[in-house]
Amino acid sequence: MTTASNTPASMTGQQTTLAIILAVSGAHLLNDLLQFLLPALYPLLKENYELNYLQIGLLTLGQQITACLLQPLFGLRGDLKPKPYSLAVSLVIVSVGIVGLAFANQFMWLFLAAVVMGTGSAIFHPEASRVARMASGGKLGFAQSLFQVGGNLGTALGPLAAAMILIPMGQTTTAWFLILGCAGVALLTYVGRWFVEHQRQAASRPAAAIKKPALSRNRLIVAFAVIGALLLSKFIYIEGLKTYYAFFLMEKFGLSAPDAQIYLFLFLGSVAAGTFIGGPIGDRYGRLSVIWVSILGALPFTLLMPYLDLTGTAVMSILTGLVLSSAFSAMVVYAQELVPGKVGMIAGFVFGFAFGIGALGAAAMGAVADWIGIIPVFQICAFLPALGILTILLPKTAELHPEQKEKLA
Repeated sequence: MTTASNTPASMTGQQTTLAIILAVSGAHLLNDLLQFLLPALYPLLKENYELNYLQIGLLTLGQQITACLLQPLFGLRGDLKPKPYSLAVSLVIVSVGIVGLAFANQFMWLFLAAVVMGTGSAIFHPEASRVARMASGGKLGFAQSLFQVGGNLGTALGPLAAAMILIPMGQTTTAWFLILGCAGVALLTYVGRWFVEHQRQAASRPAAAIKKPALSRNRLIVAFAVIGALLLSKFIYIEGLKTYYAFFLMEKFGLSAPDAQIYLFLFLGSVAAGTFIGGPIGDRYGRLSVIWVSILGALPFTLLMPYLDLTGTAVMSILTGLVLSSAFSAMVVYAQELVPGKVGMIAGFVFGFAFGIGALGAAAMGAVADWIGIIPVFQICAFLPALGILTILLPKTAELHPEQKEKLA
């Protein structure tokens, strides 16, 4: 495979391989469902092992910071020397973590299981994102959205698994989900075979010239700093809701743990819908437009949510998830356009930074919640989407593609 030609212009002659995009999206669903079994268990683990909010946040940190540190490295390795079957290996590692989670009986073992699961995820995301791009046929936003929505759907199903299986039947029932891990390994083995064939065909074609970045070094530094700030605003808020929304509802409205998980499912379902919608809109109207609307557009909803009744809170959480999540596909593709030819490394950076900053934020939220309570924490974090104003500093389409006429920024 040559990563040098992964630009829309060079892909226009390729056919979108929908079956492969659907396969990696389905594997993403399985991976993220398995990953979310840990936060889905938080109410049960908090009670059984007398964990405080900081320890809950540290479990999230252990799972996500591994992905933060390792994903760019695995992505760069894939750029230099692709490993078609590393995707299947990633689900094997996640499955090992699931076994550890099922039988861990103290905080240390829970933390170790979280780290193992995060390592598998770190291998999966940059390689799967690369495959989705390879199979896109130039429809980059669509391919990334379809790939990512699988993960969001898997995350959304986690609370249902908690409400119907894990919380009523206990921690050890987590081991039942090994069946899904095995299904994911089989699916990604199929993708690996396609990857090998794609490599073989690509090797028989003349290598395309590597397109140099259109921006200066300083401009790239500013652009990635802004992307980092936008990812911070988005993922600290979303990861905070994933980790603590059930506790927020239980404390404020007196809901039971299973009932709170249903509301969490509604929020995460809206995140999945927003992710899918955002990519094709970015292809059509411009990625910067989607980023603007997504980050700043969520601010009114996040500000209102902590002060409403249960119904109003649920509605605001759904609107927040729908709007705030719509930018991620656009941000991945936009970042890849900043540095052509480094598809895996940039995908690893975006996914890794998003996971890492979200995990650090969740741990910090837990520490503050132990001090002032979970409800004030949600009131403070509601201001995070205001960082969306920094989008004004990102390079416009004409700067990234000076050889083309700017269609829509």
